Amino acid sequence: MKLALVRQKYTPFGGAERFVERALGTLAAQGTEVTLLCREWSGGGAGAFPIDICDPAYAKIMGRKGRDASFAHAVQAIIAQHRFDLVQSHERIPGCHVFRAGDGVHATWLELRGRAQNAAQRFATRIHPWHRYVLDAEAAMFRHPDLRAVICNSRMVRDDIRQRFGVAEDRLHLIHNGVDAEHFHPGLCEEHRAELRAQWHIPATAPLLLFVGSGFERKGVATLLDALAVMGRRDVHLLVVGKDKRQPVFARQAARLGLAHRVHFAGPQPDVRPFYGAADLFCLPTLYDPFPNAALEALACGLPVVTTTTCGAAELIEPGVNGGLCEALDVSALAQQLAALVEPTVEQRAAARASVKMLTPENAAERLLGLYSSLLSRRPPL
Repeated sequence: MKLALVRQKYTPFGGAERFVERALGTLAAQGTEVTLLCREWSGGGAGAFPIDICDPAYAKIMGRKGRDASFAHAVQAIIAQHRFDLVQSHERIPGCHVFRAGDGVHATWLELRGRAQNAAQRFATRIHPWHRYVLDAEAAMFRHPDLRAVICNSRMVRDDIRQRFGVAEDRLHLIHNGVDAEHFHPGLCEEHRAELRAQWHIPATAPLLLFVGSGFERKGVATLLDALAVMGRRDVHLLVVGKDKRQPVFARQAARLGLAHRVHFAGPQPDVRPFYGAADLFCLPTLYDPFPNAALEALACGLPVVTTTTCGAAELIEPGVNGGLCEALDVSALAQQLAALVEPTVEQRAAARASVKMLTPENAAERLLGLYSSLLSRRPPL
């Protein structure tokens, strides 16, 4: 059996790549030939299987839309050659056999994003060539007759794809991301709390909120800052971990709200575990997030999670027990949730940890391996 994995920019440290790594190794050990189709490879973990670089020379002068379209055309040409029994894509490419919807539905993201935009911004998004290309490619892919399976990482994403594109139920496979509960655990509090708080000049007894994520606009940092300002608590601090080129804009917002001394921007971190260990509550007021790994990591560390109803991780949250939920952009509701949970009980911390007990990397790999094996065993004739 020959399997191809499609990923435009492959990095062995990416969430999508980590998700399939164990299953790919098991398949290869069983005699399945696995090939990576990519435009750019960062090196590292993919060395165990062959790599095909699909990067036409003309793509570099065509902008974002042209780059994505040229990569898709190159992959489609390979699919047409019937070199592989199964092609799984992490990109929206019509004609792939399996699609992993790790980024959710682009059409839904744009609709939700539009709620936070003014009329001019919504118009600019609507006519943007790249967004129009992605929307067309997404719809064509989900309706393509060769699509045999869609891997969904949350019920939110699964239900959205079924309702929006009419994909048959038996082609939608719910496989949650896994979290390593030995790597992320409540003991990180004892290991890192005092040292990290001292490093960031946060009082040892101050309630501490934690945000982890890149792309602050989508993940709701502006809303979080507004909520912190109206909480009614002046002792609560916030640590923001993640990369965003517009971080100075959010820092200025914090200063305008009188929060400069209580909001700490840590930037991207190679190891986020000390930050989980130092915090009391994790908050991700995202506009749209299919199933964020950071929320799973926080729960595994015993941190209750406050997020939104448009986050796939909401299906893990029982309000008041292991976290809280609110509508994205609802500053007042978010402030109430934060105030209620910022000093969690022992029971709430234990409930947070228990909520991800079954979401292990091993379980995710086993489910993925089962899907691959099933599809390969009943592949249609060429």
